[in-house]
Amino acid sequence: MERLFIRYTGRVQGVGFRVTVADLAADFEVVGRVCNVDDRSVQLEVEGEDEELLRFREAIAHRLHRHIVTAEENWSAIGQASWSDFAVAQDKRL
Repeated sequence: MERLFIRYTGRVQGVGFRVTVADLAADFEVVGRVCNVDDRSVQLEVEGEDEELLRFREAIAHRLHRHIVTAEENWSAIGQASWSDFAVAQDKRL
């Protein structure tokens, strides 16, 4: 089990980015959260098996490439998932 954290920058707020990510998540065996951050980025924390996370990440990049300028990633191994579903979370303040 892996955790993938991605911080997306670009035109990622006010364009349906989070809802699209949540809709895409339904097609993959992943759990996690996606939220707006007050610096105008979007933060994704998602957990699942390595190959599933790679496919999910690629689906996001393919569907939302027009809005993404950067995608900073951080991977870590985890023992157990932190969530039981995937959802749009409340906005975050830095």
